[in-house]
Amino acid sequence: MLEKLGKHIWESSKSTKGYWLTRFVFLRLLGFIYLFAFISLAAQVIPLIGNNGLLPADNYLARVESAYGSKSEAFFALPSVFWLYISDNALLILSWLGVLLSIIVIIGYANSILMFFLWALYMSFVHIGQLFYSYGWEIQLLETGFLAIFIVPLFDMRPFPKTAPPVPIIWLLRWLVFRLYVGTGLIKLRGDYCWKDFTCLLYHYETQPIPNPLSPYWHFLPAWFQNFGVLWTHFTFLAVPWLIFAARKLRLIAGLLLVYIQLLLIFNGNYAFLNVLAIIATVAVFDDKFFRKILPKFIVRKAENAEKNCKFSEDHFIISWIIVILVVMLSVPVVVNLLSSHQAMNTSFNQLHLVNTYGAFGSVGKVRNELVLEGTTDTIITEDTVWKEYEFKYKPTDVNRNLPIIAPYQPRIDWQIWFAAFQSPEQNPWLIHMIWKLLHNDQGTLSLIAENPFPDEPPKYIRVEFYRYEFVNPWKEDAVWKRTYLGTWLQPLSKDTQGLREFVEGNGWEE
Repeated sequence: MLEKLGKHIWESSKSTKGYWLTRFVFLRLLGFIYLFAFISLAAQVIPLIGNNGLLPADNYLARVESAYGSKSEAFFALPSVFWLYISDNALLILSWLGVLLSIIVIIGYANSILMFFLWALYMSFVHIGQLFYSYGWEIQLLETGFLAIFIVPLFDMRPFPKTAPPVPIIWLLRWLVFRLYVGTGLIKLRGDYCWKDFTCLLYHYETQPIPNPLSPYWHFLPAWFQNFGVLWTHFTFLAVPWLIFAARKLRLIAGLLLVYIQLLLIFNGNYAFLNVLAIIATVAVFDDKFFRKILPKFIVRKAENAEKNCKFSEDHFIISWIIVILVVMLSVPVVVNLLSSHQAMNTSFNQLHLVNTYGAFGSVGKVRNELVLEGTTDTIITEDTVWKEYEFKYKPTDVNRNLPIIAPYQPRIDWQIWFAAFQSPEQNPWLIHMIWKLLHNDQGTLSLIAENPFPDEPPKYIRVEFYRYEFVNPWKEDAVWKRTYLGTWLQPLSKDTQGLREFVEGNGWEE
């Protein structure tokens, strides 16, 4: 019985039919996400982790090297091309190189060499990005990008090469989909109680990191609808993924349901490239028979011609099975984590992030607290001191400003300050460094925010105030938010505040 099953799996994995259009769609979408990931780097990498950034990467690499005792040991612990050389110019050049390579993939040209460079390049940035590049979708992109290396030929870059998409890699992408959804579903059940009493969505749309223009409308839907939304979430994340391993019709239904919930998430918030990346992996659930019905006929014809003229590649086939064995071995701790009552989410168990565990919103905030940075040019603070607010590009500050649509682009400073509102100043040294830079009108730091309220001279003091923000009913009022003052999160700081300069210099952030 087992021998027959093994023989069936082996023979079916040699098929050269069924996934030419699947590969085509998968690669184009993956190129699209790589594009946004590298554009985000090009726009933000210097003020975030450049030589004079908030968390300088060169200092970080020096600390890692010191911890491991040598550069070679540090490289194997934290692989990155920037161990060879790092500078602001190198960061920018390689960011834009990533943009260029991504565009080539979107246009339709890809092989293993190009996909390897994209993967290795992005991993190099993730490994030096520290706090600002620690999100779950970073390692998800790396795992997806790694599998993409082996779904294409080594050299042939054509959209429809002579080498067929290897079926084992399609299976591995489905295994990624399963872990992504089930891991997210389990972390919800094991996390916040509101996922168990079906109330999480009463708060989520208002308290998520960066709401979009539709978020207030979702927030004010009836409670019964929100309760049903939680139930539907549990069904989609915990029950549906099992069907991707079932017969074709059930598999297609599962794929459509998984894509559907990601589209819903796109329409109710800005979650960077998390949702589109989930859809990209889910493309592997569908086959050419499905895509023939929705793609333009000229693309379908090219795929059919390539399938007729394809050649079976023994080398490609063997390599794909080697990757299967590797992923199976690396999946052991991931499965153990999924079964654990102490499940960790968005965690890697190897330096290359080849097989990871995922999850999102295991806990949901019940209220939205926002940090508002304020500055003044007064040399002495009195009750009459006028404070001006720093407006960030996307996070809520002005209660009347329209909500943005920015996904799949990620403004990393706006996301990180959302997390800071749950914590103390001591837990966010990067924000203290940011205040230090704003006290000097540092142009790099100012590029991360929407407007500088002190264009003529730097402020003398900056403080951080604490507010509670609540949606205004969009059907009844024109404002977006109402806010309530909660107190001071961080007392006023100036260039001369005792210990501030020592704190900054002690972290190696300023010369």
